[in-house]
Amino acid sequence: MSKKETVGTFLGAVMKGDTTTMRELANADYIQHNPFIPTGLEPFIQMLPVLQENGTTAENIRMFQDGNYVFMHNIWRNAKPFGADEMVSFDIIRLDDNGKVAEHWDAMTPLVKETASGRTQTDGPTTPTGLDKTDANKKLAKAMVEDILMGKNPQNITDYISNEQYDQHNPGIKDGLAGIVEAVEYLTSQNNMFQYTKIHKVLGEGNFVLTVSEGQWNGTTNVFYDLLRFENGKAVEHWDVIQPIPTENLANNNGMFNF
Repeated sequence: MSKKETVGTFLGAVMKGDTTTMRELANADYIQHNPFIPTGLEPFIQMLPVLQENGTTAENIRMFQDGNYVFMHNIWRNAKPFGADEMVSFDIIRLDDNGKVAEHWDAMTPLVKETASGRTQTDGPTTPTGLDKTDANKKLAKAMVEDILMGKNPQNITDYISNEQYDQHNPGIKDGLAGIVEAVEYLTSQNNMFQYTKIHKVLGEGNFVLTVSEGQWNGTTNVFYDLLRFENGKAVEHWDVIQPIPTENLANNNGMFNF
């Protein structure tokens, strides 16, 4: 199996409660970074009845690969164990050098029906193109986060974002550069602008790049997952998941980063 097929099969086995396949595909010391799920494969398996009781299902929308990392954009339904009936997530799985599922990170947010742009949190293209530009696009995404979201050179926004097209999937922000400017002005007026403080991981395949960052918002420390689609050296589409980092009732001490 390819790495993507391994991860897709593992996710399917989780949904079906197929513990035999899970044990075949994953290491016993599977490292868990979701703060509410215990680390290790057997403790994770012991939680599966909760998902089955709720009828929890996952629909994979996008799947990409960067080396030993496979990263996914998913919709979870009947997902009350995770916080809401419908949730949107980014999931990252690391496979070890033997091709076994070894480690998992994610972030989740409730699915929103009415969005500022009229787009959903997950629609849009799903297939990567320009695989030879992966490294260049990863550098571009990292510099974009540093300059715009970490405040290094915010005036350079048009160096990174197309002023002709910027399809926005954050449910509270409208399309285009104008949508970003409007959102920034509003959040700043409320003294509540996002403050990105550290980039923890940048993963890409072709024209899709996922950045995993840490920062402050709404008076809490958050994990920010931002997926960007690039065309001709500019970002033309953006999806994200923002999740406050919990500090209580943790099931493991691995943290939401530690890549």
